[in-house]
Amino acid sequence: MATALVTPWWYRRRAADSDEPVTGGTAPTPILDWAHPLIRSLTARTASAGGDRLAGLRHAHALIARSVRPVYAVNDRQPISRTLRRGRGSCSQRMALLEGVARGAGVPTRVRGLVVDGRFWYPRFPHLKPLVPSRVLLAWPEFRIASEWLSVSGLFGASGTGFTNTGAETLFDAVARTTVDWDGHSCAAGDPSACDLSAHVLTDLGRFDSRDLLFARHGQTLCGPLTALADPLLSRWAPPVTRRDRPE
Repeated sequence: MATALVTPWWYRRRAADSDEPVTGGTAPTPILDWAHPLIRSLTARTASAGGDRLAGLRHAHALIARSVRPVYAVNDRQPISRTLRRGRGSCSQRMALLEGVARGAGVPTRVRGLVVDGRFWYPRFPHLKPLVPSRVLLAWPEFRIASEWLSVSGLFGASGTGFTNTGAETLFDAVARTTVDWDGHSCAAGDPSACDLSAHVLTDLGRFDSRDLLFARHGQTLCGPLTALADPLLSRWAPPVTRRDRPE
């Protein structure tokens, strides 16, 4: 039921065929423009962690969750300074903002490119299934902490009850509460895990030094003209808040 007509089919999204290390970096990029005064100010607010980089990133995540409300924007190449200035952003744009803060604090970042089955988003759009792209390109951030690469979910080490992709909670918000496992590592032998999302991954594109490089090579989920047309509307459309999402 999902559509392939809105995706940039001319990009050849194949599984990664190289084991060469991807070192990431801390330099600003057109998307991760962390040298912007707004991003510098946000980065400075995380300094209260006293030099503990892991604690600083957790603090930054909480600040972004409070300061930037979730919407269904589709322009993954939007500079993070604009996302922060607007005070709203998609899951991907909020992830990028966390990456930018990390780089501004001297923490190298990189991204893993995952092509995810569009049906994963059906619970969120039950009445719009024919409009959901058949394949969604996801930039999953990784951070180098103490000589070890941690995924954005690994920053928190939560186990939780898994992510269902329903209600107001987004992937960005979920990582602080539960493991988001794209590889099936949370499963014991013969014991499935609610955190395992590996069945939704169609292609692992490998790792890239920045999300800029990922999108330059593989495009965004929507083709360029549709991104330009859809983003002004979707960037104001927020996930619904259900009874479960409301605080008691």
